[in-house]
Amino acid sequence: MTQDTKTRLNLARRETIGKKVRALRRQGIIPANIYGHNVDSLAVQVTSDELRQLMRRHGRNEIIYVQVDGQERPTFVRDVQRNPVTDQIVHVDFFQISLTEKVRLEVPVHFSGVAPAVTTFGGIVTHATNQVLVEALPTAVPSVIEVDISDLTEIGQSIHVGDLPEMEGVVFLTDAGSVIVRIDLPAAERAEEAEVAAEGEEAAAAEGVEGEASAEGAEAKPEAKSE
Repeated sequence: MTQDTKTRLNLARRETIGKKVRALRRQGIIPANIYGHNVDSLAVQVTSDELRQLMRRHGRNEIIYVQVDGQERPTFVRDVQRNPVTDQIVHVDFFQISLTEKVRLEVPVHFSGVAPAVTTFGGIVTHATNQVLVEALPTAVPSVIEVDISDLTEIGQSIHVGDLPEMEGVVFLTDAGSVIVRIDLPAAERAEEAEVAAEGEEAAAAEGVEGEASAEGAEAKPEAKSE
């Protein structure tokens, strides 16, 4: 789904750089940068409260119209750095875009429905990927890609990128044969099948060795002399 209304965020130019930005964070201000194609990098800052609200309500693939010096710039949130201990945001990069030029973005996959193979055969839903690469105009990039698994009725069934419904203005760049989700046997049954297969291979190998030994024995047996 695409945005129906603009999401705006007020930014201010940032004079503080380097290690001095720690002082900004103590004041509840997060350092950030704006960059993009044919755009000079610009150091900016935003209040931590505004940024938290933005991140809580909007996804990475939604256009954020940042306001700097009275100028509106369409951007995507490209990178968010967090403190590894507190998980607090410490820096953000905004990627400025052109609304008339296509972009390539990873779109998260959202799974819905219940696979009958799970309730009927005890299958396990395996999520092979959680995002798909797409190309589209910024205004057409979906926030998420919905994948309904309610048609997976048998063990071994799967949904591939090529099975996704077409979306207007969106091209899927991830290989069409890539698996998104599949139904697997429970781990215990997979282990049992693997064990049986291994035993079968060992038995076949043993038979092969015995057969070779018999053939070698027959070749080595001396011929009876005629009197």
